[in-house]
Amino acid sequence: QVQLVESGGGLVQAGGSLRLSCSASGIFFSMTTMGWYRQAPGKERELVADITNGGSPNYADFVKGRFTISRENRKNTVTLQMDRLKPDDTAVYYCNMKYGRAYWGQGTQVTVSS
Repeated sequence: QVQLVESGGGLVQAGGSLRLSCSASGIFFSMTTMGWYRQAPGKERELVADITNGGSPNYADFVKGRFTISRENRKNTVTLQMDRLKPDDTAVYYCNMKYGRAYWGQGTQVTVSS
């Protein structure tokens, strides 16, 4: 059974940083594409960043230069380092795994105050 567990959300002032982590179990992690999505109130869920099993990252335009995604296959974890946060980054952030189908974590709240 695949499980994705996120951690690291919270409240931060604009311009600050947060680091999200996602720990995966129940699957060959090194063979998956991992990603982070977010959903703000009243909006659709959107891709923030993802990273292939080979380590190639892909970022949404609105986070380029501010967020960094990385993975550590030995530890079955994917991390999203978020710097220079803006109030518009406030959302629930979800860990996502693609391996034949999509798997989702439970989400972690990120709130950026102005």
